Amino acid sequence: MPLTIKVYSDYVCPFCLLADGQLRAAAAERDVTIEHLPFELRPYPTPTLRPEDGYMQRSWSEKVYPIAEQLGVPIRMPEISPQPYTHLAFEGYQFAKQAGIGEAYHSRVYKAFFQDGLHIGDIDVLTRLAEELGLDGPSYREALENGTYRETHRQALHHALYEADITAAPTYVIGNTAYKWLLYKEQFLEAIDAEFKKQRLERLEQWSMGISCTIDGCS
Repeated sequence: MPLTIKVYSDYVCPFCLLADGQLRAAAAERDVTIEHLPFELRPYPTPTLRPEDGYMQRSWSEKVYPIAEQLGVPIRMPEISPQPYTHLAFEGYQFAKQAGIGEAYHSRVYKAFFQDGLHIGDIDVLTRLAEELGLDGPSYREALENGTYRETHRQALHHALYEADITAAPTYVIGNTAYKWLLYKEQFLEAIDAEFKKQRLERLEQWSMGISCTIDGCS
């Protein structure tokens, strides 16, 4: 039985992109499926970050770029200031997910922002990305303009905040255990194997509890 890993992330989180390849590499070696769920770091109208700010400059020079170089992931800090809100991109993800290409869409939006420097809060940009992936552009645009998936996205955010108690991106929920921040492939494999072991022990315990003996015999 495959294990589902829930990934809570935001399209403007560089560590989410950096960890994505590590998770996929680990998942390829185990019976695992990946479910992406939205967690907006700064939902509208909260002000978003500006790349010229000292915090951003330090974070990228001290953390993002060194890790990216270590992993061999091409990435650059987008110059868009302030950073775009991501609710439209996530609503578009719901459209793509319904069309059966949610994973491809998810990956492309990350690369569009962190590798191509595109404004992923702009409907024109998002529509071009959707068409690039083979989605129907006019239908996609109409869905974003009309808010077709707005409520679906709102419910997903409510789940992340108030049901799953997510406070950081990326967060990975494997079984009942939440892992925050970037994990490497071996760390993912360790967490996955630990969960599989836990599930096997639970099944064994349930099976053994169903076995009993009386004076009339065993069942």
